[in-house]
Amino acid sequence: MKVIAFNSSPRAEGVSKTGIMLDALVEGMREAGAEVEVVALRKKKINNCIGCYTCWTKTPGVCVHKDDMTAELFPKWLEADIAVYATPLYYYTMNAAMKALLERTLPFLEPFITRVEGRASHPLRHNPPKAVVLSVAGFTDPSVFDQLSGYANFVFRNGLVAEIYRPGAEMLPWPQYGDTRRSILQAVALGGREIVQSGKISAETMERITQPIGDLDSFAQMANLFWKSCIREGVTPEEFAKKNLVPRPDSVQTFMMIMSQGFNPERAGNLKAVMQFTFSGGVEGSCHFVIDGGKIEARDGAAAAPDLIVESAFDTWMDVVTGKADGQQMFMEQKYKTSGDLMLLVRMKELFGKD
Repeated sequence: MKVIAFNSSPRAEGVSKTGIMLDALVEGMREAGAEVEVVALRKKKINNCIGCYTCWTKTPGVCVHKDDMTAELFPKWLEADIAVYATPLYYYTMNAAMKALLERTLPFLEPFITRVEGRASHPLRHNPPKAVVLSVAGFTDPSVFDQLSGYANFVFRNGLVAEIYRPGAEMLPWPQYGDTRRSILQAVALGGREIVQSGKISAETMERITQPIGDLDSFAQMANLFWKSCIREGVTPEEFAKKNLVPRPDSVQTFMMIMSQGFNPERAGNLKAVMQFTFSGGVEGSCHFVIDGGKIEARDGAAAAPDLIVESAFDTWMDVVTGKADGQQMFMEQKYKTSGDLMLLVRMKELFGKD
């Protein structure tokens, strides 16, 4: 079986959630024996269809454009048994790059008008490949894919063998959802094997693929914090990532979320500890983190027996968290107080953050 998989995400590998899902699907397809070629559309030149109908009249079956679609992708599309259309959700449907690709497949049709199953249609010049549609969205409500699904079912009709939609995809990389992410990606790989072996994805596998990850309130809090930080720093999301910036918490609750997300379980190892933070100033309150067995749990309020207590003005500690201030220097200047196991304070940079 030949499969051609188109990834229309403009984001690079490792960053694109579309790519993360597609990689798992392709892995499963290859394990089942399929020959799969993945095409990153962001690296290809595909001109927009200009509606000239040259491919229907002067050069039947051949587009007037001389680009990657005509020279490479359209012939490969015709030879494939299955085409995977992997797109991020833009304005509740596929993005422009994927739409341009689909519009440029027009030469596989003839111009004449016929009636098929009670509706107008064009005769086929070639049989198109079966279709798999994959998409991701940040929003957690599965209904955001309704328009894309309606479009896919109308266009591909009986040739649509699978739809894979992943809401809440922006939370896939979050460390606290590591177990859920692994389960989802394993199910996507299984779905790839099932498509190759039986031509469909089982209901059980699809249930695992679409299992809940996080919730709208948590996602909204983190997303809003991130956008506020981008605006504060005057950077785009890509620049934010390249500079290794950290969203600046604006409450005890968002501080708990940022610390949980930044926790590094590999470096924590077998550490068992309770760290408490007590804040004053513009934001007042306490919270603590229970670290045990490579996992972290954030809890509101003071702990019964913390191993380390950090007392600080909220803004001062947020400067430390976001790298605006050096934690060791601030400690020497007595900008905050600590009590308990100071080795935990020394390990703070190791336990939280990428570096």
